[in-house]
Amino acid sequence: MTTLPRQRGLTEQAADAAIDTACRLLRLPSIRNEFNDIADRAVKDQMTYRGFLAELLMTECDDRARRRSERRIKAAGFPREKSLRAFDFDANPNIDAATVHTLASCEWIKKSQPLCLIGDSGTGKSHMLIALGTEAAMKGYRVRYTLATKLVNELVEAADEKQLNKTIARYGRVDLLCIDELGYMELDRRGAELLFQVLTEREEKNSVAIASNESFGGWTKTFTDPRLCAAIVDRLTFNGTIIETGTDSYRLASTRARAEEPA
Repeated sequence: MTTLPRQRGLTEQAADAAIDTACRLLRLPSIRNEFNDIADRAVKDQMTYRGFLAELLMTECDDRARRRSERRIKAAGFPREKSLRAFDFDANPNIDAATVHTLASCEWIKKSQPLCLIGDSGTGKSHMLIALGTEAAMKGYRVRYTLATKLVNELVEAADEKQLNKTIARYGRVDLLCIDELGYMELDRRGAELLFQVLTEREEKNSVAIASNESFGGWTKTFTDPRLCAAIVDRLTFNGTIIETGTDSYRLASTRARAEEPA
């Protein structure tokens, strides 16, 4: 067992070495890295011993919370970084900023409710999906992002390898499942049924957020069985929020505007 020498009247150098060793043993990297700066600030600001200790501990807690958020965001598998702060609400008036910022509180995830983002390409669906998923991860929720076709292919492979229950359970455990590009490709009956199993596993237990370029009336192109299509729409809309992002691509509009700018 490793013990640290305890004696009164340590020199500054010896005290620094003891603090460094203790932080390593106790796995307190943030205190170890920030101690000198916080100690100097404590002297300057004439902090009490309690205030100094609180500052040290809060530094460690804040840094651990930041690292946990980073791990959850990485585990979600987002293809790129997107934030609500970077979204131009003025460019797409179809998207109500107040509604989106209410969603960012994640109450809907706490209540296991679904979210549907419906609109044409370039209207901000994927940006919203990733940004809201990121907000959820930062608030402590387990999030997973996937493309609809990728998810279905994974489920088909799992079924072929007798691992379907395990795979569905894995997707069932996350607090928020983000499915992007739903409706871009037609799914055969088997793929549609497997996706339905995932949605059923999560129904009223964990949230699903989807982005689709098709209105619900056009989903029969993706899910060719009308009854199965209706059941999937029901799973994804019951007690949920639907945001229609419109048909005008603001990405295309901004590209054109840049192209028309004088050289």
